[in-house]
Amino acid sequence: MATLLITGGAGFIGSNLVQHVLDRTADRVVVVDKLTYAGTLLNLERALSDPSLVFVQADIADERAMSAVFADHRPAAVVNLAAETHVDRSIDSPRPFIDTNIVGTFVLLEAARAFAARLGAPEGAAFRFLHVSTDEVYGTLGADGLFSEETPYAPNSPYAASKAAADHLVRAYGHTYQLPVLITNCSNNYGPFQFPEKLIPLFVTNAIDDVPVPLYGDGQNVRDWLHVVDHCRAVDLLIDQGTNGDVYNIGGGNEIANVDLTHQILDTLGKPRSLIRPVADRPGHDRRYCLDTAKLRSVGWSPQVAFAAGLRDTLEWYRANEWWWRPIKEQDSDFKSYYQSQYGRQ
Repeated sequence: MATLLITGGAGFIGSNLVQHVLDRTADRVVVVDKLTYAGTLLNLERALSDPSLVFVQADIADERAMSAVFADHRPAAVVNLAAETHVDRSIDSPRPFIDTNIVGTFVLLEAARAFAARLGAPEGAAFRFLHVSTDEVYGTLGADGLFSEETPYAPNSPYAASKAAADHLVRAYGHTYQLPVLITNCSNNYGPFQFPEKLIPLFVTNAIDDVPVPLYGDGQNVRDWLHVVDHCRAVDLLIDQGTNGDVYNIGGGNEIANVDLTHQILDTLGKPRSLIRPVADRPGHDRRYCLDTAKLRSVGWSPQVAFAAGLRDTLEWYRANEWWWRPIKEQDSDFKSYYQSQYGRQ
């Protein structure tokens, strides 16, 4: 039984990955999470009853805590999902993104490097450090084309810049110290347990309550949507079969303009499109992202969740799980103050 260390495991993607691993393997899973506003043990409610799960509340930027995690649990692999991820928040307050996404990744890399150096064969040869990043590091696309793994980085937001910096650190540690690293760049994720500041859960939960949905600009910004389960499948595969030092794009192949996605959400929920409220565009808003996933497909992965079905199931999840999101929107003072500053409501 191997031990997998997942940082940020109480967040949206992390908690889905934790459950994916527990459901499909006999591996022991160690979750490290700081439990910031977007990370909660409610996301791990089912997983916490599994004896194969160990939870550690800690900040990846805490050197002593990370050294202790590696010494105590001796992971065979690490998946780094701990990050500040909301672009709007990075524009308003970049510092937490620097602290977690850059400094935290550095501290985690140092702890992994020291740990890996003490491993003998065959553990040392099998150790992996997989860093989860974003398509936003590549910048923005025009009407045509795809981002490949060779696309030069051109981040346009503080969030994207912090993730790009972390990616470069991971690559450098692989090159300089021969730490066995992989980097994944994913497109926009959707699915259950996504914090309701992101587009789909925000619009879904607003629409359920007949509250206007704030659509940026002309709504023609295009994103490629990836179901979180397909993302988890890709990460799981790459831990075992990815090539050390390589970068892999993970995209769903589901390009859609924000306004068209908003229409789909409202139509599926049986809500009027008049709920759409145009708001001033985000500063520096990237126009389009889309990923070339040929490299990952050559390893044996392809997305399995059709977007129409995945979106419908996601909407049903939020409709059936008000116990999870309603306290966040109605009682979380941080979320309420942020939402009011952004959109002038609640």
